[in-house]
Amino acid sequence: MTESWVNSAERIGADLHLERSGPGGRRAALIRALRDAVRGGRLAPGTRLPPYRSLAADLGVARNTVADAYAELVAEGWLTARQGSGTRVADRAEPLRHAERVPIKAPPRARGPRHDLRQGAPDASAFPRAAWLASYRRALQQAPNEVFGPGDPAGRRELREALTEYLARARGVRTEPGRIVVCSGFAHALRLLFGGGVLRGPVAVEAYGLAFHRELLQTAGARTVPLPLDDDGARVDLLARERAVLLTPAHQFPTGGPLHAERRAAAVDWARARGGVVLEDDYDGEFRYDRKPVGAVQGLDPERVIHIGSVSKSLSPALRLGWMVLPERYVGAVLEAKGEREGWASVLDQLSLADFIVSGSYDRHVRRMRQRYRSRRDRLVAALAEHVPHIEVTGVAAGLHAVLRLPPGTERSAVKAATWQGVALDGLAEFRHPETDMPAADGLVVGYATPSEHAYGAALDALCGVLPSAD
Repeated sequence: MTESWVNSAERIGADLHLERSGPGGRRAALIRALRDAVRGGRLAPGTRLPPYRSLAADLGVARNTVADAYAELVAEGWLTARQGSGTRVADRAEPLRHAERVPIKAPPRARGPRHDLRQGAPDASAFPRAAWLASYRRALQQAPNEVFGPGDPAGRRELREALTEYLARARGVRTEPGRIVVCSGFAHALRLLFGGGVLRGPVAVEAYGLAFHRELLQTAGARTVPLPLDDDGARVDLLARERAVLLTPAHQFPTGGPLHAERRAAAVDWARARGGVVLEDDYDGEFRYDRKPVGAVQGLDPERVIHIGSVSKSLSPALRLGWMVLPERYVGAVLEAKGEREGWASVLDQLSLADFIVSGSYDRHVRRMRQRYRSRRDRLVAALAEHVPHIEVTGVAAGLHAVLRLPPGTERSAVKAATWQGVALDGLAEFRHPETDMPAADGLVVGYATPSEHAYGAALDALCGVLPSAD
């Protein structure tokens, strides 16, 4: 049996400080000292502690102070107390070994690329912090008490009203607040529509697009059927028995260019004739440079088009705010799929975005970023023309990325060379539907929005250095 604790004050020694000014007084100080003695191994498991009276006398404190400290440590499991055997250190109270007291170093973070030219993200350094904070404060100060209770699955009325006005003015969308459902982005919208059973496959998709979206649809049980692309956009004339078609009509992703007006009308005609629906991914409709604005397809027939947008390109993907503009017949089913409580988009962020739009801050931010991204696009085109004039640049009349057409058979080596040089970008092949019979084209998808202003020049130099030569 482990020896009893003969001289209590000596055993704890200088580690026991019972100043009256300490947090919680002498009782709390005694508890901390006893815990530390067990942790450090000075009190081994099974050690018998002295009776209340003896320890109190050694330390010069009241017996109740020791009794209360013992009782709390027994309740926490550090000590055990049994009739006839006194108070002992619990057997399971193992002391920390020396190695365990050494701080564990976090594993080193994987080194990111030196130059990030991947598509899909805006310039994070350009987020309008001051204006957003002002909107957040106003929204918080003016929010009614109900805001801090369970939310409406449709989203806050204030945001839906603001979006109704903004989308009509900026994108030609025809809707009303009751037809808008707030979500956390395009992927969440697809999960609600297909994973929630509102729509069912098969779904026609563009032959080039995000693999993540195709995988999400397939996970929900919706088979995807590729539509070939040409200079006028998706070949909607090839739509057949599908019940839905997913398009990026304002700026085809990733190849660039708008869907021709005749094909926009043809897609709506198909939906009317088949009883189907057009899913319109308006991912970067605000950013156009060398062409007139292209309105939303939804304006042609609000009952046959689901218009989906978000702030992931215009503001930040970190906000997790998007919206669906729905035909009337789908509103109830989407809300049922979403559930009774809003669990995806913060209500305070919704109110902040509503204020941000109504106050004009959103329009000012978009105008400022449109100028910045146009300047970056121009610098990209100029750098390529100077250093690699044989590389064709396409899809740059709008959006946040460009497609660099490469000589046949050079895409893989160019991506590999970029990786070696610390340049992150995407090969065009990554976006190609695996079942399409379109001829494959070599190219790179280069995002010019992601780098900060001070890093953009070096990123362009590095890009030009990894592109294949004209030989």
